[in-house]
Amino acid sequence: MTEQTDQTPEQTDQTPEQSGQTTHQPAPAVAVLGTGIMGGAMARNLARAGLEVRAWNRTRAKAEPLAADGVRVAATPAAAVRGAGTILTMLYDGPATLAVMRDAAPGLRPGAVWLQSTTAGLDDLPALAGFARDHGLVFVDAPVLGTRQPAEAGTLTVLAAGPEEARPALAPVLGAIAARTLWTGQEPGAATRLKLVCNSWVLAVTHGTAEALALADGLGVRTEDFLDAVAGGPLDLGYLRAKAAVLRGGDLTPSFAVDTAAKDTRLILAAARAAGVRLDAAEAGAERFRRASAQGHGGEDMAASYYASFPGR
Repeated sequence: MTEQTDQTPEQTDQTPEQSGQTTHQPAPAVAVLGTGIMGGAMARNLARAGLEVRAWNRTRAKAEPLAADGVRVAATPAAAVRGAGTILTMLYDGPATLAVMRDAAPGLRPGAVWLQSTTAGLDDLPALAGFARDHGLVFVDAPVLGTRQPAEAGTLTVLAAGPEEARPALAPVLGAIAARTLWTGQEPGAATRLKLVCNSWVLAVTHGTAEALALADGLGVRTEDFLDAVAGGPLDLGYLRAKAAVLRGGDLTPSFAVDTAAKDTRLILAAARAAGVRLDAAEAGAERFRRASAQGHGGEDMAASYYASFPGR
């Protein structure tokens, strides 16, 4: 015998929300445009976190291995972004990013959040933000700190600037790729300015390590003795030891390539000139990267700045 109620069929035909039940709708897909050293690792971590991920890369063969991790590899930018709630761009520079987003335009969903993580110049941001505005996207300026290893581990630091209302939707994305997100404001540019400052320090330490080891070699000083001399003191740095290990181990597989570092140096110098700031060390660093690249080290780790000290190598 069943218990009768006074409810009509209309009263019992409730949605789960009306009846107090909860529903778990799948999160909108994430599109990753650019699957190089950084973008590929980010796409993989997003998929491992259970998100639906679609990826595109100009050279498709470089994206294909991601399929083994559950990433759907798209043939075009428009196919990758179609219906996506978040678009993450990790490309070479600002102009390349704008060109790819123009190709993606037919598939863009108004209201989608664009997490722009390419290291771009300050002069590039107005065009990127303008594109987002024209296509109804929520633009988040979001370059990252970290290279291959933290990207693969999902422990990047994201420097972000964007509207507060976009942040909750980004939480699962940021949680999959980063150990920390530092929100720097709401207007585009604040995060990129901080990124250029941070990169100026990274590049200065890289060149400092390269020159110290080159001088040690020239003077017949063992690298181990140099590292022991600074061990545990204020001159000891984890980055010094990491780049020294790269050079002494002879494996220059890039976590951040010379030619990419040279591009970032140009962006730093352009921003400094616009601000009326003279950066002599960065200017010299640009020349070191130019020489290293001319010697055939452009695709190697930026620690190859070391070779700029030996023109004959």
